[in-house]
Amino acid sequence: MKQRRALLLLPALLALWPLARWIKPAPLPPVPPLAAPTGTLSVFHLGHSLVGPDMPHMLAQLAPAGHHWNSQLGSGTSLKEHWEPDLEIRDFATTNATSAYRDAREAIGSGDYDAVILTEMVELRDALRYFDGADYFHRWADLARSGATETRVYLYETWHHLNDPDGWETRIAQDLGPLWLGKLTGADSRANPERPAYLIPAGQVMAAVARAAEAGEIDGMTTREDLFARNDQGALDTIHINDLGAYVVALTHYAVLYQRSPLGLPHQLQRSDGSAANSFTPMAAAQVQKIVWETVLTQPRIGFGVTSGGEGTK
Repeated sequence: MKQRRALLLLPALLALWPLARWIKPAPLPPVPPLAAPTGTLSVFHLGHSLVGPDMPHMLAQLAPAGHHWNSQLGSGTSLKEHWEPDLEIRDFATTNATSAYRDAREAIGSGDYDAVILTEMVELRDALRYFDGADYFHRWADLARSGATETRVYLYETWHHLNDPDGWETRIAQDLGPLWLGKLTGADSRANPERPAYLIPAGQVMAAVARAAEAGEIDGMTTREDLFARNDQGALDTIHINDLGAYVVALTHYAVLYQRSPLGLPHQLQRSDGSAANSFTPMAAAQVQKIVWETVLTQPRIGFGVTSGGEGTK
């Protein structure tokens, strides 16, 4: 009898199947506000070459003295590849040949960090479809939460190639809600409404800086390509940022993690190898810092409390 009922229901279920793709998931719960840090932070970065060694090192130079960080990186590495011990992390030996390296699983579960920053590989659509991005984001975020009740989890939103067929700026604008926040972190945020993943909107900031440059609003900068690396022959790298791009992303991390305006922060920094990084002019640095802060404040999932907003200080 039960089998017969199931067979009778089958045509109705099949008829409803085309409608399933139009059913939207429940809205994300709002993020609880976070108290602004009163001291320095200890931070763990898990990701790939869009984290790199230089950006976290720049962040440490912008942050109050005593800021500490560790990382585990790869090249184009997914969160799944970081999690599963049998999967290869491409360029593991070279990307982690630094004193900042610490095994991710041991580190994130240790409770030693005030903030754990996760990012997923790009192409993000592939990460979600083929590498179970949402599932592995949830695993890493839960591991961080299990380590200490005070640990904050962050999503570092990045970008796609400058020559993306759908348009670099278009992808940044369109992917944030549906993909980064919806599909990648949505299930985790709904499962943990009191301790969700907060947003570091670096992609949004990069796009805002690029627009300003191309509108003639940043001293000495005229195009989005000015934020991206070039090889020894001068050919443009359409995904990896140069020193100027790393500075923009580091400012964004600083603004969100410390809940402080980056206005007035230093602009002449060092790379992780101790060499002097290329820098914006003083005027351009001030213009970029203002754009970073204004863009960060437009995002509702950064977790700022009512006490946030002080000037950047060292």
